[in-house]
Amino acid sequence: MQTGRRSARETFANLPHVDSRYVRDLLGKELQGFDRKIVVLDDDPTGVQTVHGISVYTDWSPESMERGFREEKPMFFILTNSRGMLASESEAAHREIAERAAAVSRKLDKPFLIISRSDSTLRGHYPLETETLKDTLEKRMGIRYDGEVLLPMFKEGGRFTIDDIHYVQYGDELVPAGETEFAKDRTFGYTTSHLGEWVEEKTGGRYTAEDATSIALEDIRALRLERITAQLLQVNGFGKIIVNAADYVDVEVFAIALIRAMKAGKNFMFRSAAALPKVLGGIGDRPLLKREELIREDNGRGGLVLVGSHVRKTTEQLEELMKLSSLSFIRLDSHLVTEPDKFAAEVDRVIAEAEKRIAEGRSVTVYTRRERLELGEGRREEELKLAVKIADAVTSIVRRLRVRPNYIVAKGGITSSDIGTRGLGVKRATVAGQIKPGVPVWHTGEESRFPGMAYVIFPGNVGSASTLREVVEILEGR
Repeated sequence: MQTGRRSARETFANLPHVDSRYVRDLLGKELQGFDRKIVVLDDDPTGVQTVHGISVYTDWSPESMERGFREEKPMFFILTNSRGMLASESEAAHREIAERAAAVSRKLDKPFLIISRSDSTLRGHYPLETETLKDTLEKRMGIRYDGEVLLPMFKEGGRFTIDDIHYVQYGDELVPAGETEFAKDRTFGYTTSHLGEWVEEKTGGRYTAEDATSIALEDIRALRLERITAQLLQVNGFGKIIVNAADYVDVEVFAIALIRAMKAGKNFMFRSAAALPKVLGGIGDRPLLKREELIREDNGRGGLVLVGSHVRKTTEQLEELMKLSSLSFIRLDSHLVTEPDKFAAEVDRVIAEAEKRIAEGRSVTVYTRRERLELGEGRREEELKLAVKIADAVTSIVRRLRVRPNYIVAKGGITSSDIGTRGLGVKRATVAGQIKPGVPVWHTGEESRFPGMAYVIFPGNVGSASTLREVVEILEGR
């Protein structure tokens, strides 16, 4: 088994070809008889980065849940933003969501399945969230979950699982996820790239790598559907299922076998990145969005770009964006958060300056200091509280604006969630599509602060160094 770095070009070239049209025809037939509402729980707003024409709800009130179930579309998203929650908060939220989904399902006599959409680089409250969903739904629905599907493949972001090893692509190099900066996350870090071993690590040995069921790329590419279905039918005791996938066609082949197993009576929970919802929802491809689809009415004002994410890729993209001389750049000195009066004055300064330039028709980028605020050993909880205050300040920029920007771009998952829900006050948005691969756009609802606005949700870890600049150039009409 190859566990080190490998060439993307050579790896993909050596994979057997599959007739994707034939696979999609088979999948379409299976989906025709698959009458279940798909509820996707998104732990930050970037999970809609593969879909279009789908609703996103920013709360899980009984009213929102029922409205989602009643939609004609087979799927809807609920933004939980749980990656920004404490473990106890996420557990409570997922219990409540499961209870409400079960109640609406019974009321409308509509079966459903839940997909826990999380980070394609394996960060998040796992196994807490899926175990909470499982336990609650088993109690409320009187069902038994046989297994849990793990499918973090996300092609647009360069995330692939091969030989049970999860990789992140950098240029032509596939780097095991455990060797990336994401594995060193201070909250959700991990040490291994092998998904079976990752499960063993995250569950404290309750589920072992040896006991996991591996769906091999070799079987997927050979269209061994009966073998894959048989593997799924044998899973029990909430066993873990590792899906190897290097392209959408691999997810589609697996989905055919998965639906057949579910039709035979098996129940599964899902922890996935953004590819699986698109495939199970039967959502086709659409071209990348153009400016005229995004900005329906040009108001002559400037746009607003907010950069909060601190991952290395975001900083590289910000540096590239700064080459656009037509934009104004305003740095928010986020380290002043340790001095409340000075920080409040700093936020006031940034808002006033941004508002003035937007009103003049000049687009503005507001960014936090690139260095993380670190207080030293043993003060992690204090750092988290200060980080929340910084996020609140960034959100307040949108909430307090007295002029409507031509567009808003938010860089970073937690940043974009806070701005969407608390800054813009969105309750329900429609996913317009993607402006660049893996970069989704919402059209905000009528209830929001700026109705019908193009709100670009730019994940912190997606794209090349130039992608953020390219997105802004599209919005600016360049």
